[in-house]
Amino acid sequence: MSASSSDQKQFKRMTEAPVRRLILKLAVPTTVSMLVTGIYNTADTYFVSQLGKSQSAAVGVVFSLMALIQAIGFTLGMGSGSILSRSLGAKDKDTANRALSTSFFSALGIGTLITIFGLIFIEPIMNMLGSTPTALPYAKTYATYILFGAPVMMGTYVLNNLWRWEGKAFFSMIGIGLGGVLNIFLDPLMINVMGLGVAGAAIATLISQCVSFCLLLIPVILKKNIAKLSIKHFSKDISFHGNIWFTGLPSLLRQGLASISTIFLNQQAGYLADDAALSAMGIFSKVVMLIFCILLGIGQGYQPVLGYNFGAKKWDRMKTAYTFTWIFGTAVMLVFAIPLYIFAPQLVPLFIDDAEVISICTNALRLEAFMLPLLTINVMCNMTFQSIGERFKASFLSCLRQGLYFIPCIFILPYFFGIRGIEGVYPLCDLLTCLTSLPFALHFLFVLRGRASAEKKEAI
Repeated sequence: MSASSSDQKQFKRMTEAPVRRLILKLAVPTTVSMLVTGIYNTADTYFVSQLGKSQSAAVGVVFSLMALIQAIGFTLGMGSGSILSRSLGAKDKDTANRALSTSFFSALGIGTLITIFGLIFIEPIMNMLGSTPTALPYAKTYATYILFGAPVMMGTYVLNNLWRWEGKAFFSMIGIGLGGVLNIFLDPLMINVMGLGVAGAAIATLISQCVSFCLLLIPVILKKNIAKLSIKHFSKDISFHGNIWFTGLPSLLRQGLASISTIFLNQQAGYLADDAALSAMGIFSKVVMLIFCILLGIGQGYQPVLGYNFGAKKWDRMKTAYTFTWIFGTAVMLVFAIPLYIFAPQLVPLFIDDAEVISICTNALRLEAFMLPLLTINVMCNMTFQSIGERFKASFLSCLRQGLYFIPCIFILPYFFGIRGIEGVYPLCDLLTCLTSLPFALHFLFVLRGRASAEKKEAI
């Protein structure tokens, strides 16, 4: 089959196949990819937690650095992916080529700069991220290997988004999934069998990231994708770079603010209860993120469908995709919320055998269980507006949970309620975020219904 006929077949699939079935088909591999990523992040926490509270706290500290690297990679990947998907829907392949190549080579360059400056200033960076004196040596060790992998990590996020936004999520699943599974097997080998401790967990992560990068890049080299990767397509137009960054800005704000909020959380937790609270909230973050990965996977299956059909101006298909994903995502989160609440006291001891850590983390998880079904509204709105290029709405909504609400709450709640304030900060922010996002969600649904009705009248 020629490249042009293959491209046309993919366009027809994304703009004519039954919407619900298409979203589910794309959501399965993206959810698997996100779950594997969440599992191997959780695996790091699990195996390192067996070494002690300080080592577990160190992973929680470096997690905010990883979130910052991820934020930049996702910004370039999501920004270029949104442009790529809408361009392919409008049959503008030249713009799609520029979006991919510009974001990929930018990611490698910025990642290299992060490696250089991060290694030079590693100790002050760890202190700034909220490390305690006892956790600092382990945090520096773990962060060193993470920094070496920054260019590869960022390039991986761009390639992962390429496959998702083209509607070829299978390649994404293979690349991210196999790398993640490898990390899960390498963790106990490096940490326990080879006796490398915290360094072993970081080396396992670095190796798995390199494997994922290669698995995602090889099909691009073999020209299995629609948009083409080449340095000759790298844009010299500053406005085009700006378009990628501004379209991906919600991801930068969301992930960047997540990194900043983790720093404040670590500082407050360390101040109130030293390594116990640091360790508890590190475990809390990984467990909740593992569940959240499922919602993100569903949303990532929905985004390319929305992007393609927005480019093709098929409003009725957009409305169907929007309502289905909202209802389905909420139902899935409800399914996970119930066992999380019931089994939280049994779940936390799997990570660490410390009564204080178990108590703090269990309380936080049970409070968060009530909020899980509400997360879909904000995620849906954020992904929707980013997919169709409404950057300001998407940027505002991405700032809510980890920024506009979390940052004041993390200082106010512990001041009045102590460690209970730490436990309740995320659930409160989730509730406030849901209430703020709901009007945006309902208004967009109203707009889609109006356009879909007009579309049907024109067809008649």
